Amino acid sequence: MAATVDSSSTAPLLRGPPSTGQRRTAGKATSAQTLGNIVVSIVGTGVLGLPYAFRVAGWLAGSLGVAVAGVSTYFCMLLLIHCRDGLEGNDDEETGDATHIQSYGDLGAKAFGTTGRYLTEFLVLISQAGGSVAYLVFIGQNLSSLFTNTSRSIIPPSIFIFLLLLPIELALSFIRTLSSIAPFGAFADACNVLAMAIVIKEDFQLFDRFSLERGAFNGTWGLPFAGGVAVFCFEGFSMTLALEASMADRRKFRWVLLLAFITITLVYISFGIFGYLAYGDETKDIITLNLPNDWSAITVKVGLCVALAFTFPIMMHPIYEIVEMKLTSIRWFQKVRCNAYGERLSLQGARMLVLLIVAIIASCIPGFGTFISLVGSTLCSLLSFVLPATFHLLLMGSNLKLWQRAVDYLVLLVGLAFACYGTYDALSDRIRVPKSIP
Repeated sequence: MAATVDSSSTAPLLRGPPSTGQRRTAGKATSAQTLGNIVVSIVGTGVLGLPYAFRVAGWLAGSLGVAVAGVSTYFCMLLLIHCRDGLEGNDDEETGDATHIQSYGDLGAKAFGTTGRYLTEFLVLISQAGGSVAYLVFIGQNLSSLFTNTSRSIIPPSIFIFLLLLPIELALSFIRTLSSIAPFGAFADACNVLAMAIVIKEDFQLFDRFSLERGAFNGTWGLPFAGGVAVFCFEGFSMTLALEASMADRRKFRWVLLLAFITITLVYISFGIFGYLAYGDETKDIITLNLPNDWSAITVKVGLCVALAFTFPIMMHPIYEIVEMKLTSIRWFQKVRCNAYGERLSLQGARMLVLLIVAIIASCIPGFGTFISLVGSTLCSLLSFVLPATFHLLLMGSNLKLWQRAVDYLVLLVGLAFACYGTYDALSDRIRVPKSIP
């Protein structure tokens, strides 16, 4: 899961319902640009937790989990595209007008009405909040490892979250346009790539000593955990329709998306295997914590922390927008606000309260790997598998063949089962990383 934004945009990320009769204008993005946008919208800090997931499940089981998650996510993204194309095509044939489906929430509204829109956008927002919490946990743990190794005294991540990160984010929350923050998103992606390169370099240096001791399958209980991490790493459904609509030649989107998923899946599997084979049972839930404290590793850690601290407002932006929109629609708020200055002050106070809540949640998270597995098993599973299959059955069911409906029901049932069991597995004490690998 990654934070993405158009650097020229200052509008809310979740828009209202589209108007009927509005035709979709052609995009301008080339295939190469769309490929880059897909990769950037999917690949985030979660990838640095993959080696730990492979430690829990085993290198072969982890690889299969990532591959299945990638194929399933790609298939369900195509379901969204099929739903949108089918709806717009039917409207165009019957009325001569086309209903412009802009977002995931629009499909929810088509399937279940207003309730469907609210449910879909609520899940997107909570998933976004989960990603924001993961950012704070990631930064806190990396800073804790840096200063603990330097001072030889243990400094808990919560200290950095409250005394360093929270004041910075409170100050950044006063910025209401994203154009000045967006460049840090590219910097964060560059730091991610650099971190992966340095980890792989360190991995190769350790292969001769450790690689023969690693397990391919470390037990059944680790599979849902690794699956949750993999689903979290592939999450990007809220951007699917926008990315497809941005292309100049939309017919090529499926092939561009396929190429992106093949590339991302291979990178994820390779990175997970390399990290686990190198560090084995000592693999930590954030692989950068295994790096030695030399200048290159310290530079990457500091760069990641700085970049993520400045891209954190991008993750929080849709949450701010929804909170402010709901607040201004409440009657008592409309009555108590005195003037424009009082309204701005009240809305800023709401932002600061939301930030404080997110920081408190982040300080209570025991581990990065467990948390992203939980988010992946619950929210991301619902967004990635359950809702797309449900929308496809409801909106396109009359035009589907028997085998297509059967596949949709299979995805729906497996997605629900994975969400329920994966949540239980991530929260329970049954996940055990083997102390010795045969």
